[in-house]
Amino acid sequence: MTPPALFDTHAHLHFPEFAEDLPAVLERARAVGVAGLVTIGTDVPTSVAAIELAGREADVWAAVGIHPHDAAASDVATVREIERLAGMPRVVAIGEIGLDFLRNLSPPDIQARTFRSLLEVAARVAKPVLVHCRDAHDETLAILAEARLDGAGGIMHCFSGDVAIARRCLDLGLTISLAGPVTYPNARALPEVARFVPSDRLVVETDCPFLPPQGHRGRRNEPAYLALTAARVAELRGEPLAGLGPIMRDNACRLFGLA
Repeated sequence: MTPPALFDTHAHLHFPEFAEDLPAVLERARAVGVAGLVTIGTDVPTSVAAIELAGREADVWAAVGIHPHDAAASDVATVREIERLAGMPRVVAIGEIGLDFLRNLSPPDIQARTFRSLLEVAARVAKPVLVHCRDAHDETLAILAEARLDGAGGIMHCFSGDVAIARRCLDLGLTISLAGPVTYPNARALPEVARFVPSDRLVVETDCPFLPPQGHRGRRNEPAYLALTAARVAELRGEPLAGLGPIMRDNACRLFGLA
């Protein structure tokens, strides 16, 4: 039986964890129905690497951005370079950007300033944003409300909030992305979020090599495991994956401007 078509909206395939076996990783993903994916930059060098990888693989696209962990190392020139990279072929989004007040590897005020600057870049280049948010929902959503996504929209990457926060994200024009944690026995609010989000505003991701789904925890995550996350989301919603998978893929393609 042909597997349902899926789209991994957030991967880091250009990271060192995949340096030794990337062709096999991609082949396994394609075998389970992953028809496309976006590999995500977290600073200028990894954004360049993401673009280079997307240029070699027909079913891989790139996003460019500055992760909140790396905000302290960025400046006006860095943001300007991200904007230049955003115009390169196969770049479909600005990300990964946002706030992380859990680890605070960059000072919160610098994270917020960098986030605002990159949202301005996204508005100028008319591309969606991929938003990282940890322990900072109120602050992140306030900044997004100020920025106004102006139709290009974006994804709340690896959503970790509850239904109330999901509703606020949807009201701002964001799409909700669920990752491996929705499969965990202690997922808390995520099963309810999976049932709540309208099917036309829902996507899935791996965030590989991080956050593998249940059954693979403690090991490297990879795009082939997207099928496990998607199957769990479909189960929680009481829908067949054969129907939901292509809907979520189409949501991703529409957001990223892909045919």
